[in-house]
Amino acid sequence: MSATSEHALVGHLNRPTRRRAGVYARAVRRELSRLREPRRLLALALLGLTGGLMVAFLVARGEAAGADARAYWAGVRIWLAGGDPFHPGGVFLPYVYAPWLLPLFVPWALLPWNVAWVVWRGANVLLFLWSAEWAYRRHPLATAAAIVLLSLPLIATFDTGNVTLLLTLAVWLAQFSGPRLGGALWALAASMKWFPAVLVVFLPPRARAWGLVAGALAVLLALATWPQTLVQIDTALNFPRPLRLDYLLIFWAAVPWLWRHAHPLWWANRREFPRAVRTARGRAVQVWAAFRSDPEATGLRARRGLGARVRAFFGLT
Repeated sequence: MSATSEHALVGHLNRPTRRRAGVYARAVRRELSRLREPRRLLALALLGLTGGLMVAFLVARGEAAGADARAYWAGVRIWLAGGDPFHPGGVFLPYVYAPWLLPLFVPWALLPWNVAWVVWRGANVLLFLWSAEWAYRRHPLATAAAIVLLSLPLIATFDTGNVTLLLTLAVWLAQFSGPRLGGALWALAASMKWFPAVLVVFLPPRARAWGLVAGALAVLLALATWPQTLVQIDTALNFPRPLRLDYLLIFWAAVPWLWRHAHPLWWANRREFPRAVRTARGRAVQVWAAFRSDPEATGLRARRGLGARVRAFFGLT
C-alpha cells in the first residue's frame, strides 16, 4: 500500500471519531451556554445550598438514624420467628402497616442491619435524585424551589428511613407506567398509608380504574388476615406519633402532572380568574333556570352528565 493510500485510509477511519468529537463539543457548548442563564444559576445555587445542608445534617446524625426502617426490618424478623411484630418490645418501634404487606419486606429484611440500612437509604436517595433530575430538565428553577420547600420533610425521611418517600415515588412512577402497573402501584401505596389515596387524581384515567381493582384485592387480603388487621389498626391508632413532616412529601407526587402540563392552573392567572368566575356563574344561572322550568328533565340531564364524567375519570368511556 502506497503512502498516499495509507494516509487516505487513516483519514477515513478517523472521520467518525472527528464527527463524534464535534457532537460532544457542541453539546458541551450548549450546556455551558445554559449555565449563563440567571434562572438556571439560581436553581443550581439553591440546590447546592439545600443539598449541602441536608448532607451535613445526615452525617451529623450518624448511627442514630434509621428508627423507622429498623422497625420494618425487625418486624419482619419477629414475624418470621413466630412473634408479634405489632408489639415487638425492647428498642424497636412497632410495625404499624397491614399484615399482608409483611412479605414484601422479607428479601430486604434478611440482610444484616448495617447492610439493610445502607441499601434502604441508598435506594431512597437514588430514586429521589432520579425524580429530581427528570423534573430539573423540564423546569430547573421550579424544581429547585420545590426541593427547598420540601427540604425538611426530605431530611426527616432520609433520617428515619420512613417508607413515605418510597410510596410517593411509587405514585410518581405510576404516572409513567401502563394502566395495570400504575393502578397496582397506587393501590399498594394507599394500602400502606392512607394519604397516597388522594393522589389518584394524578393518574391516567385507565390507571385509576385498575387502581380500584387492585384496591379491592387489598381489601380482600385485609379480610383474609382480619385478626391481625384488627391488631394493626389498634396499634396504628394508639401509637403516639410526633408531628409528621414527611407527610408533606405528598406534594412531590404532583410534580410529574404539573410539569407536563403547560398551564395546569390556568384559572389561577390574574387575567383568567375573573373570566373563569363569570363562566361558572353564567353556567350556574342557566342550570338554575332550566331546573325551575323543568326540574325532572334537568335532574335527568345532571345525573347523565355526572355519570359521563365519572366514566371519563376512570377511562371507561
